[in-house]
Amino acid sequence: MNDVIVVASGKGGTGKSTVCVCLSVALVNQNKKVLLIDCDCGMRGLDLMLDVEEDILFDCSDAVCGNCKPKEAVYKSKNLDNLYLMAAPFDADNEISPAVFSELVSQLKKSYDYVIIDSPAGVGSGFATAASPADRALIVTNAEPTSLRGAVKIRKKLEEYNISNIRLVINRFSREQFDKLNCYNDLDEVIDVAGARLIALVPFDTRVSAIMQKGVAGLNWSPATTVFDCLARRINGDNIPLAYIGD
Repeated sequence: MNDVIVVASGKGGTGKSTVCVCLSVALVNQNKKVLLIDCDCGMRGLDLMLDVEEDILFDCSDAVCGNCKPKEAVYKSKNLDNLYLMAAPFDADNEISPAVFSELVSQLKKSYDYVIIDSPAGVGSGFATAASPADRALIVTNAEPTSLRGAVKIRKKLEEYNISNIRLVINRFSREQFDKLNCYNDLDEVIDVAGARLIALVPFDTRVSAIMQKGVAGLNWSPATTVFDCLARRINGDNIPLAYIGD
């Protein structure tokens, strides 16, 4: 399949990286081999979420600069077979150009069913690099005006990059908080503002954040697991209804 998916958000704090990890775990649980690539140069965090921070010797910058072979910068998750990570460099000055990154991903994707790229928030040069090899995109947003404004900017940029397969993930959704905020009449209005088809509605659950921060992705359960399993199946092309478990 060799499908490359960039996961992006217009602003920080939407839970984009958590979505990347949870989707990857769900795909692995459906017998897919997945490579996660952290493109957030200077702000990497996926190594912590997968509990491989002590293992990282090489990152994606090392792989393109010749400091190591690309496969030497790929690290296996401790908790799950078939889930792998290529970390971002700690130094933001080591940002990779879109052309070079596309070539790297072109080499790597032959060994995986899916490559999932965690883009830095916003529409800067790091986002352009992360999106460059993508076949399709997921935009992660929260159901609030500032987050949706960023989602619209991201969608327009993705369209400029000729990525037409764009889907929306509304993350950390609470019906109670949505009603209290009272910025939108309903979720249909949120989707209309974003301008992208909804593929997942992820409930707010503090357990998900706790799982990520403890580096035990794939070992703990939360109600959101059902939603990510559904998202993975929809990514695989299964025609199934939208799942939501929440208040």
